[in-house]
Amino acid sequence: MSAIEVQVASRILKEHYGDIVDKVCTQLIKYGSTPLRPLAQELSLKVDQVKKALCVLIQHNIVTFKLHKRGFVEYSAKVDHVLMIPRYPHYIYCAKTLYGDAGELIVEEFLQHGQMLMSAVVDKVSQRLSEAMEAGQKLDPRIVPGKFEDLVNTHFLQRLPAPPKQQEQEKAPSNAVPKLELSEKDMYRIPQGVDLVESNRRKRKRSVTDSGDADRTSKKVRGSSSTGNEEVASDAGVVWKINFDRFHQHLRDLEIVAAVCRRVDWHAGEIVRTMLRVSELTTDFNASETIPIGFHDIMRALPPDLKMTRNAAEQYFKLLSDDQTRILQKIGESGGGTYKIDLQKASQAICTATVESIVQERFGSKSFRIFKTLLIKKHLEQKQVEEFALIPAKEAKELLYKLFAEHIVTVQEIPRTPDHAPSRTFYLFTVNISQVSRMMLERCYKTLANLMSRRDYETKENRRLIEKAQRVEAITKSLQSHGADPTQTAEIEDMITAPEKLQLEQYKRKMAKLEQSELQVDGTIFILSNYIQQEGNR
Repeated sequence: MSAIEVQVASRILKEHYGDIVDKVCTQLIKYGSTPLRPLAQELSLKVDQVKKALCVLIQHNIVTFKLHKRGFVEYSAKVDHVLMIPRYPHYIYCAKTLYGDAGELIVEEFLQHGQMLMSAVVDKVSQRLSEAMEAGQKLDPRIVPGKFEDLVNTHFLQRLPAPPKQQEQEKAPSNAVPKLELSEKDMYRIPQGVDLVESNRRKRKRSVTDSGDADRTSKKVRGSSSTGNEEVASDAGVVWKINFDRFHQHLRDLEIVAAVCRRVDWHAGEIVRTMLRVSELTTDFNASETIPIGFHDIMRALPPDLKMTRNAAEQYFKLLSDDQTRILQKIGESGGGTYKIDLQKASQAICTATVESIVQERFGSKSFRIFKTLLIKKHLEQKQVEEFALIPAKEAKELLYKLFAEHIVTVQEIPRTPDHAPSRTFYLFTVNISQVSRMMLERCYKTLANLMSRRDYETKENRRLIEKAQRVEAITKSLQSHGADPTQTAEIEDMITAPEKLQLEQYKRKMAKLEQSELQVDGTIFILSNYIQQEGNR
């Protein structure tokens, strides 16, 4: 974890959760696991303020807690979860692509609230979908629970560990930290006996009757105690959250399919997509390769509209397995062959292509030629680089040492004598793609921090105009809701002059460009960090 990552995480936390949450989480990121009271003393904050901040962070799965062996509770923050917040639009788009509007809203609710009950999510999403429908249309009450179950069955949602049963909890001391536990088989299992369709109907019916009987409601509230008559949800205690690894796996698979499509064609990409889809639930995100899949199983799983014959499929499999990237590997001959996808080599190929594009954009085509030559030939002397890259000696030397100064290219010394004399030493230039990826990742985080700083600066510069536009818009909507004349609303809208409208349009265009740039930079961060993680798991 570098200083620039901590800086970016701090900016993200301040933007989404406020100053106090930012201070608490940044302190935990910098100094590791810390108990509550020392944390409050270090930050010069009240204990209650720190407690509320920790509750927010725990709710959003950013902070975890555990019981220290000496008997006190310590809290630790996960910086990776903070750095994933700019990627939320990608997660929402994935859910919309796979499961439609209902899936999109379900994922959006989880990203906003962190942890939720299934009944609460289904109720909120059903209400939002009903409000978005035109007059006369009715929402099928089975749609949202069905989409929720689909997200669980495909592992995009997972259960959180829960405290032990009430009998065991009563035996434990009152100040003991609850031990959260969940078996692996229950992580993606919806509890039996939860009928969300019927419960939603009863809620809507109850809300209609209760609104017309205020006296009975008030009596019920006064008569109920904290332990007695309060209604408990049918799925109480079963809390769900987003499985980010599953979303990352899906995004990685999309990158692999796109890379194969660019390198070969669309049909080859569909073959790889089918193999990834067949093995997606049985392959861990950190696995280096997929499970072996038989040729006939792949043929049965191919989309019917592809209309690929056996001979054509065999040619594509041979082409992909003979490719120098070695993404697809054949490991068996029986029954038409058995194939697997090497996810580590796929991540390396995608990362290498990304680094190559960065070098080409930043240093030009000739520098890219030198970089590509060193990638292929591994180790070359300066004179060999000039010959293989077909660049004049003076220009090649200048470009090569510029890449060396930027740490894109490294030098390995091979002395012929023990004294390491320069005249008797070979200087071989090479490219360490892992080292370059880490450096590029640092620069991407720095770029992201700069984009966020620029966005804050633009907002501060135009704060007065933005607030004025918001007030005018609020007044206009209020007049329209009360049936005001169009002339009255037009007069209110004319409070913003033409130059101010032009300035607002320029501000909106700048913000749109900055937000789009942040998404693109985050896409590059995802590719680089995925490769670095695969390298670490090797």
